[in-house]
Amino acid sequence: MSAPFLYRAWVAASMVLLPFATFIETKKLRRAGVTVLRAHEKIGHATEPREEGVPLVWFHAASVGESLSVLALIARMGVHLPNAQFLITSGTPSSAKLLASRLPPRSVHQFAPFDAPGPLRRFLKHWRPDAAVFVESEIWPQMLRRTYATGAKMAMVNARLSDRSMARWRKYPKSARYLLEVFSLILTQNDKMAQGMVDMHAPADRVARGINIKSMAGPLPVDEDALFEARAALGHRPVWVASSTHEGEEQAVLAAHKTLLETHPDLCLILAPRHPERGTEVMNLIAGAGLSLTRRSRGDMPGGQVFLADTLGELGLWYDLSDIVFLGGSLKLIGGHNPFEVAQSGAYVLSGPHVAAFTETYGEMETLGAARIVADGADLAARVNHLLRNDADRTKACTAARDFIEGRTDMLDGIATRLISALELTP
Repeated sequence: MSAPFLYRAWVAASMVLLPFATFIETKKLRRAGVTVLRAHEKIGHATEPREEGVPLVWFHAASVGESLSVLALIARMGVHLPNAQFLITSGTPSSAKLLASRLPPRSVHQFAPFDAPGPLRRFLKHWRPDAAVFVESEIWPQMLRRTYATGAKMAMVNARLSDRSMARWRKYPKSARYLLEVFSLILTQNDKMAQGMVDMHAPADRVARGINIKSMAGPLPVDEDALFEARAALGHRPVWVASSTHEGEEQAVLAAHKTLLETHPDLCLILAPRHPERGTEVMNLIAGAGLSLTRRSRGDMPGGQVFLADTLGELGLWYDLSDIVFLGGSLKLIGGHNPFEVAQSGAYVLSGPHVAAFTETYGEMETLGAARIVADGADLAARVNHLLRNDADRTKACTAARDFIEGRTDMLDGIATRLISALELTP
């Protein structure tokens, strides 16, 4: 199939925009503490070697959540492919930082190259992937077509596009078909998305429903020494957690906490905003609410009426301190955040009503008693109060969360085996 006009136009535009994108992205990476050498990975200059004589499987994911979601899958594929090397690419400094301490055996991380001819040519010449797996919604035209041109087998897992994105792609059927035909297998999160991919002109015989692979990621890492210190600092105080909160949500959480303090005066709230760089802003909100606080970025341990957990990579630690976790991004029209990480820790999940990104997941978890949707801050306070007062109900809810996770981990081997077969990798 010849390249459609939109693809050729994007190639031309990318060549013009590349110098500007390089300058902006390098500056952003440097501000985040990334070295100049590693920043040059964005223009295709590798900083890790490719092992000779072994197959290389490349996983590309954009965000922190997507990157972490594939680690358990890579580890399981590594069991079946004991000689393979795995490359993970992502776009953000935060994903690189978190992956650095959690990479499976025989795996390396690089920043993804720009979707432009020069960076991709250098990247593919160095890495020579035998297979490539794209996660969720990463449809970069040149990355897909240039990888396909090398002869590498390709798959998409956890495929998820918004209704708006799918509608936009359906307006350009030739371009959509040109990009989606590269995949030997497309595993979607649900039946609706599977039909959506077919409607976008993906080859119907290569599209299948998978599962949300974020449910198969292992538990978040926990520093055992820090956990011991945190528990010692809290003593016998009851604790609840509000994590991944966004601007406009902390006020509702803090109001709920003030209500709870009326009946649970020694209750501690661990508040972990989605973006730790908002720490000072959130600290001012806490102080403005008349609540005492300690702050993790100052080196503090939980204390005061609110503990501001404004650091990156420590959510697993805070989840281990409580049976009750409220997940943000759900009281506002954001779409919700990953409830699997909470359930992995054995905690009960509370969430606001706006969970479009995880609708099916929350439906299943609520049915099993592993999660509960709350309407607003007042409803949140009432639900947390009930759980704090009823040990049996809280224990039952946490058991349901663990059972939910255990019921899904058995699917991991099936997904790994299916990918190995579709990508024509030899165990």
